[in-house]
Amino acid sequence: MDVLLAAALGYLLGSIPFGYLLTRAAGLGDVRAQGSGNIGATNVLRTGSKKLAAATLLLDLAKGLAPVLIARALFDQPDAMPQAAYGPVPVAALFAVIGHCFPVWLGFKGGKGVATNAGVCFGLAWPLGLTYALVWIGVLATLRISSLAGMSAVVCAAIAAALLGYTPFVPVLVLIALLVIWLHRANIARLAKGEEPKVGAKK
Repeated sequence: MDVLLAAALGYLLGSIPFGYLLTRAAGLGDVRAQGSGNIGATNVLRTGSKKLAAATLLLDLAKGLAPVLIARALFDQPDAMPQAAYGPVPVAALFAVIGHCFPVWLGFKGGKGVATNAGVCFGLAWPLGLTYALVWIGVLATLRISSLAGMSAVVCAAIAAALLGYTPFVPVLVLIALLVIWLHRANIARLAKGEEPKVGAKK
């Protein structure tokens, strides 16, 4: 029962479509009608509003962090490492990302999970969140390719969990990494052709 409640908590919080809501509220229309068609911060940036993109990024991160912390407080000892790889805390983490990527409110078409998974990683263990953030920011600052930065971060977070001893979190982070990479399959095709746009590049 705890696992089911954690899954529902993660999905409901993760599925809040902040990018869509913020652009609508700002009178910029439906963010899904432009760019990549998703609701993440990178696509919100294509509206021309850096403030809305930053707000989307932070809120998407928060909706990954919140369900993990709530699940830990409700179903686990707050400072203890979960014993089960598929206990309430890892399940809340997984479903937060699933909720963002497939929100019921928008016909199951959402974002690609990168920012939400950053929040998840910080909620699971701060060293994982720090690894995620450093890789994400480092690749983005160096290459200015958002998709590559996000995919690099999700892979490195899973590897860091294994290397740093956060074994119960490895399966869920691997599943999330596979999901995020699958959602970036069109980006991967463009990367292979050298056609993936860079952040800030003029069209």
